[in-house]
Amino acid sequence: MSLPLVAGAVALVVVAWLAACAEAGLARVSSFRAEEAVRAGRRGGEKLARVAADPTRYLNVALLVRVACEMAAAALVTYACLQEFAGTTQALLVAIGVMVLVSYVAVGVSPRTIGRQHPLNTATAAAYVLLPLARIMGPVPSLLILIGNALTPGKGFRRGPFASEAELRAMVDLAEKESLIEDEERRMVHSVFELGDTLVREVMVPRTDLIVIERYKTIRQALTLALRSGFSRIPVVGESEDDVVGIVYLKDLARKTHISRDAESELVSTAMRPAVFVPDTKNAGDLLREMQKERNHVAVVIDEYGGTAGVVTIEDILEEIVGEITDEYDRELPPVEELGQDRYRVTARLDITDLGELYGLDEYDDEDVETVGGLLAKALGRVPIAGASSVVGLPDGRELRLTAEAAAGRRNKIVTVLVEPVDPAGPPGKEAKPQ
Repeated sequence: MSLPLVAGAVALVVVAWLAACAEAGLARVSSFRAEEAVRAGRRGGEKLARVAADPTRYLNVALLVRVACEMAAAALVTYACLQEFAGTTQALLVAIGVMVLVSYVAVGVSPRTIGRQHPLNTATAAAYVLLPLARIMGPVPSLLILIGNALTPGKGFRRGPFASEAELRAMVDLAEKESLIEDEERRMVHSVFELGDTLVREVMVPRTDLIVIERYKTIRQALTLALRSGFSRIPVVGESEDDVVGIVYLKDLARKTHISRDAESELVSTAMRPAVFVPDTKNAGDLLREMQKERNHVAVVIDEYGGTAGVVTIEDILEEIVGEITDEYDRELPPVEELGQDRYRVTARLDITDLGELYGLDEYDDEDVETVGGLLAKALGRVPIAGASSVVGLPDGRELRLTAEAAAGRRNKIVTVLVEPVDPAGPPGKEAKPQ
């Protein structure tokens, strides 16, 4: 076998090995890490920062060098095998076997492992070579990428082989496994991707959970409702809950009553602000950007028939990224707390079947609702707020008084309900407390 051909092939494989190292190292070094190296006074830090500022260009140069060296080495090995072996088929099989082994081990596995284990050192060393090499090659790598993209189905040309969303997600998962980021950070990154596919109707507060006030109510009544419910923004409705005519803010109500006590008797419509309406099919990410731009924190969601589907706030969208927002008053509660004399404090999510078991019923069901909170809302005919009370009947004729206790969480939902039997001898007119 010709010694010069083998030596040339070995030299080309070494260059391809170095180019593969450079690819792996540059792929793991961000511009932020490069700037840190400059601030730390690391040797070669400025060159690394220049490369990291335009990673696509220099990754393409390294890619071109690696592919060219591998192809040239394969050609030299094939030519050497043709001279050494009499049969063409035998020579080609040997050449293919040698280059597959060399490309897999020497160019595929080994350099990428080193580049990933020592990215900063590898990328810094590669910067010394890639900067002058990129000037020499000029637009050649970019032109080759444009030609490749032109032959690839898709829209338009790209500057380089960007990773897909699936590949980026996989990289985030790998970074979490290697303890480069926390699990919560990984979830947030995935949530950002998912936000682009989320519709407003998936994050809104549905109409059935809304606290609203009629436009003919007074400012004093609106203040009372805001303080009792814990909401600082309340939709104002006209003829029905589908007819949202505006949004009233607690700070506007407080400002009017602070200026003049006589303002308490004015209609709430004099203090409301115009409502912003969005379709329930709108993208949540687009709506978040619009809200930031227009400095608007709440929007009314409209369904396909023009009715009110719910309300969405900036906080509702942000919860899709950072998770549920709670405060220091939120705590884990037992589903049932016995208070004595057949009185219980239960969670609003407790199944009504379990409620029936507390009072010795084998079966207690309601075709309209499934939870104690839903049972209270059905009896009241509206969303319960703290202090709201109503009486419900049991299948055996007994009656229970349900009283909504203090709300909790960012959405001020009723968390617990006080359940107690109604005293048949009690004074009339005390069975229900209107909101």
